[in-house]
Amino acid sequence: MSGAEHDFGAFVAARATTLLRVAYLACGNEAEAEDLLQTALERTYRNWDRVRHDSPEPYVRRVIINTAISRARRRAILSIIPMRILPERPARSTDVDLRHLLMDALRDLPPRQRAVVVLRYWEDLSEAQTAEVLGCTVGTVKSQTSKAMAKLRTALGEASVEGVIGNAHA
Repeated sequence: MSGAEHDFGAFVAARATTLLRVAYLACGNEAEAEDLLQTALERTYRNWDRVRHDSPEPYVRRVIINTAISRARRRAILSIIPMRILPERPARSTDVDLRHLLMDALRDLPPRQRAVVVLRYWEDLSEAQTAEVLGCTVGTVKSQTSKAMAKLRTALGEASVEGVIGNAHA
């Protein structure tokens, strides 16, 4: 095993759980999150010689977020195309848990707003770091955060948003 392969393996071993959490929060589905992480790690490995000298974690986060956004767009386009048979939808759980409510509300956000909330509140990145990961301006991060929080407040109720985010983060 070469030094680069060893470095990549050590990075994955150290950060995989955190990166899987980012992927899950970005897409809201455990199986898709694992696939997102696998895709991100594959792309990172292909560019490891360039990425490893910088901080590789922001690179992987960006790949996760961009891939989640691309997949969400693709699904949105496919949902517009008429189907002969409507897909079955899973029955909603009667167990009303704050974490489930939050995940449902997050899934309802547009992909970019969901990405901003995940990076700002779960990953605890600054506005500047979030802008860097998303490849946008700090102003865009601020406006997307504001819009996302307004939608979450509407979905969850004004007083509970910060509490729900705090409880789900714990």
